[in-house]
Amino acid sequence: MRSADLLALLVARGETVAFCESLTAGLAAATLADAPGSSAALRGGLVTYATEVKSHFTGVPVAVLEAQGVVSAATARVMAHAAVRETGADWGVSLTGVAGPDLQEGKAPGTVYIGIWNNAANDGQEFAAVGLGGTRAEIRRGAVDQAFDFLAECLAAAPVKEN
Repeated sequence: MRSADLLALLVARGETVAFCESLTAGLAAATLADAPGSSAALRGGLVTYATEVKSHFTGVPVAVLEAQGVVSAATARVMAHAAVRETGADWGVSLTGVAGPDLQEGKAPGTVYIGIWNNAANDGQEFAAVGLGGTRAEIRRGAVDQAFDFLAECLAAAPVKEN
């Protein structure tokens, strides 16, 4: 989904989004910000590249993050929740994964987990976008595209926020 289309969906619903990014290091927020009028829906983002920074914003101890894997569905879920909690957004989106070229936690480059948190439902979902291919830049770009698609699916399935 193009950033302008995702922005239009959010604006039509009167809802906002924030990001918590590791793998993409702010690329998702920057991509949405490229769309004119993004300030109507983009609340902000957290770049949590280091495990200690993830721990700080998620409230999950470093040892627990390392045990469950920083590249995992569970970590993606708490990151998405942190995005909402820290910014007051209606929706939180997180991205964690391996851009390569080396394995991380035994996971291959292109392994990506995306979390989506809906503040109104006080609930989250995780999506695996395993098997993205290409260079580091292509994997990161593909992860952002997948995150936008997953958020659009979640928006379509959720009731519109009552203002």
